[in-house]
Amino acid sequence: MALVFSHAAFAGHVTPPGHPERVDRLRAVEAGLAGLEVDRREAPLADLDAVTRCHPRAYADRVAAAVPKAGWAQLDGDTFLSPGSLEAALRAVGGTAAAVDAVLGGTAEKAFVACRPPGHHAETAKAMGFCLFGTVAIAAKRALDHHGLSRVAIVDFDVHHGNGTQDLLWDEGRCLFASSHQMPLYPGTGSAREQGAHGQIVNAPLPGGSGGAEMRRVYETVIFPRLMDWRPELVLISAGFDAHADDPLAGLEWQAEDYAWLTTRICEIAADCAAGRVVSCLEGGYDLAALQASVAAHVGVLAGQG
Repeated sequence: MALVFSHAAFAGHVTPPGHPERVDRLRAVEAGLAGLEVDRREAPLADLDAVTRCHPRAYADRVAAAVPKAGWAQLDGDTFLSPGSLEAALRAVGGTAAAVDAVLGGTAEKAFVACRPPGHHAETAKAMGFCLFGTVAIAAKRALDHHGLSRVAIVDFDVHHGNGTQDLLWDEGRCLFASSHQMPLYPGTGSAREQGAHGQIVNAPLPGGSGGAEMRRVYETVIFPRLMDWRPELVLISAGFDAHADDPLAGLEWQAEDYAWLTTRICEIAADCAAGRVVSCLEGGYDLAALQASVAAHVGVLAGQG
């Protein structure tokens, strides 16, 4: 059985009409979780000090100050704040930290955080790509600095490159960051040449239309060998489901069964070197039916029902 962290406040982050990162995504996620054997927990509220594990305090304060009393404030071309956005973003940080604490404390082997807004595009002092704070990067730093781990890994299978996670952890020699993503595509980063200050970043760009078979080949030949060599004590997942064939924002043509396969292989590697410990955090996924099916496949594996 896996833990699932969620909270009603995630619906308080409201984007303008027509925006792909919308409240309805939570309903699709909940539909995907229906029927799975999971232990539900409320995501606690982090404070701005938790955000400073990765972001400067001045940046965190600037985001907090920009939250409007009504309507929307716009931070970049597609990143918006509504009155409930700060609480939602801080509960995403708090929920992912609580999931790390629970998994490392032995409460469960695996956890999934059903949160929004996503986080993997937020750079050191820049909100972008629907993202405010680098949720998974902050969780990795908590595992390293608070729990004293020496090696953590992040696997990011969102269709868009996690430029924010890469930026936040570029100099962090204790964390492997491995990303598959469509290229060319927003945000334009993620070439194989981008390897981090300590060679601990692995980017595996995929061409549009390449499908699940090419994804499996690249993971087995590029990402999984590095993950196994790294031997992390905890595996974090930036779980974006926008590589699905039905997603409107990209074109990698994956199916729900590809997410089940990918999650199974990650869990097998975690079982070998990390006592099975995996924490997954929702990132993208914008076709609601595809998101529902992909979450069901992914969390089904985490919960031992895949």
